[in-house]
Amino acid sequence: MVKPNYTTHYIRGNKMQRPRNIKTYCPHCDKHTIHEIEKIKKRPASELKWGQRRFRRVTAGYGGFPRPKPHGEKPTRRVAILYRCKTCKKAQQRPGIRAKKFELGEK
Repeated sequence: MVKPNYTTHYIRGNKMQRPRNIKTYCPHCDKHTIHEIEKIKKRPASELKWGQRRFRRVTAGYGGFPRPKPHGEKPTRRVAILYRCKTCKKAQQRPGIRAKKFELGEK
């Protein structure tokens, strides 16, 4: 797990705020460069995936749900962040950070 760097992000209340550009290590350039941060949006799940096809087959007709229904939600969500190097334009994703609300600073 990546240790939090308190100079690059801070938590105010229930909201985590990050600047749009930070200086961090780029494995492609092999040095520290300026990176642009963007939040990855979840794309719609494909209906053709094997797990989804099995789920649709099991829940079709009578019989109900194939597993215990999830109850309640976790208090935080894991935010996926993409770091894009400004010199080589390569992007990298690091382990997600748990936060209730996530905000990026102004450009």
